[in-house]
Amino acid sequence: MSVPLPSDPELETKVKKATERISENMHIVANEPSLAFYRLQEHVRKALPPMVENRVEVTKLHHELQGRCYDVEYAVGAVKSMEGAEENLANIQELLKNAVFLRQQIKYEEARRNKKESGSVYKRLSAHITLDLPDLPELSDAFRETASRVESMMAHATTRHSAGAELQRSHTMHQ
Repeated sequence: MSVPLPSDPELETKVKKATERISENMHIVANEPSLAFYRLQEHVRKALPPMVENRVEVTKLHHELQGRCYDVEYAVGAVKSMEGAEENLANIQELLKNAVFLRQQIKYEEARRNKKESGSVYKRLSAHITLDLPDLPELSDAFRETASRVESMMAHATTRHSAGAELQRSHTMHQ
């Protein structure tokens, strides 16, 4: 038979604590896989929807960025092709300058011609004078005839003067 050992209260407390810890650890180890899966499921349920939204947004942004890259490449190609058109654009600019110059010359010539035509003092004067002389038709006719003669003499003098000036200019150039 065995002899009863004297009981030690301190030792009993330590043994009791040790057995409780072993029992608790056995309980944790037994339930650990299901608890881990529960925690994983909880984490996935919370984290998955925002992650999917972010992934969709990243895909959308990637497509937009790719489209903008194509646009930039197209624009760079267009700019590079314009570099080759520099000579043509310079030619167009020169032609436009010539056209503007020629138009100014035409306007000047038209203005000069109009000035020559309206240069007669008598024409301008007769344009403003209206004669209503129904009682004296012969005087009216005489006045018109005189005005016509004066105008033709002025035109003849102007032509002679410009021809003389032209002759003198050509004579001076030949000397």
